[in-house]
Amino acid sequence: MKVTVSVIKADIGSHPGHQRVHPKTLEQARKSLQKAKRSGKLIDFYVTHAGDDLELIMTHRKGENNREIHKLAWNTFEACTKIAKRLKLYGAGQDLLANTFSGNVRGMGPGASEIEFKERKSEPLLIFMADKTEPGAWNYILYKIFADPFNTAGLVIAPNLHDGFVFEVHDLIGHKKIKLSAPEEIYDILALIGTPSRYVIKRVYTKSGEIAASTSTDRLSLIAGKYVGKDDPVMMVRAQHDFPAVGECVEPFAMPHLVAGGMRGSHNMPLMPVSEKDNHPTRFDGPPRVIGLGFQISKGTLLSPVDLFDDVAFDRAREKASEITDYLRLHGPLMPHRLPPEEMEYTTLPHVLEKLKKRFKKM
Repeated sequence: MKVTVSVIKADIGSHPGHQRVHPKTLEQARKSLQKAKRSGKLIDFYVTHAGDDLELIMTHRKGENNREIHKLAWNTFEACTKIAKRLKLYGAGQDLLANTFSGNVRGMGPGASEIEFKERKSEPLLIFMADKTEPGAWNYILYKIFADPFNTAGLVIAPNLHDGFVFEVHDLIGHKKIKLSAPEEIYDILALIGTPSRYVIKRVYTKSGEIAASTSTDRLSLIAGKYVGKDDPVMMVRAQHDFPAVGECVEPFAMPHLVAGGMRGSHNMPLMPVSEKDNHPTRFDGPPRVIGLGFQISKGTLLSPVDLFDDVAFDRAREKASEITDYLRLHGPLMPHRLPPEEMEYTTLPHVLEKLKKRFKKM
């Protein structure tokens, strides 16, 4: 019998500013999901936060895009929003863009990543949650894990990985998707995912069609038509045996690659891997953070997670991220620290340009 893991997240209000989810909203979320577990709706759950985003990790047997599970998440976010408003937390309910639940949280503001599979003899699942960045932040990571033999030795020396993987890439602007195969089409994959603001990796499969990874791809600005906060994506990766090993899955995070996000969602900054306790980005609303939790799934139960980045081996990555941030901050409001014009469309910059429009004169 298959198990489904649903990770659904939203910014429902934080303190101070966009820094951290309040303990009272975390407590409310746990109460809501505990009630659902007692009723049999959920097998298990884990509640955490990535910066100012409330993260609901849920296991069940209802499949992906299930109305009942999505409504549970939506109702939980609404209950937490009430607390956030009472406490006057910043941006209370900011990711709840719709007034009423429509059957699925997709397109309503919250981000969701879901994965359904039949449990193997041993089922390690890694869940990564980022703050102050966009879904394209996973492009570099997923390519390194599933297509780069310099990262994943198993692609060369493990017979069950040697055939490579299939990448499902979504065009978020054109609302289209395509499947491309690695290693045969790696140049085509790179041609697309090199534009992470538009083309994002949604899923990765084995050549036999088994799901290997899943991400959230919701772009809040494209839904709302304006800047309402960064998307703060989540990602799930299955590990070991027919998939890369845990060590191969976390290895790409040792290089804090540049992602869009940070202050007002308008800057290029390095993605910093941190422990669960350190995931509150304060410096210039950054650097953008990512936490990783490693679970063993046993009959749908989430065995106590391992904090993957609570490891001194990632200290240098954090130091490098701080150094890169120092360098980029010296650019102030100039590119390449600030995002290019096409990426600023949904920020407050258009209001500035509108104010100045009549003062421009023909040359």
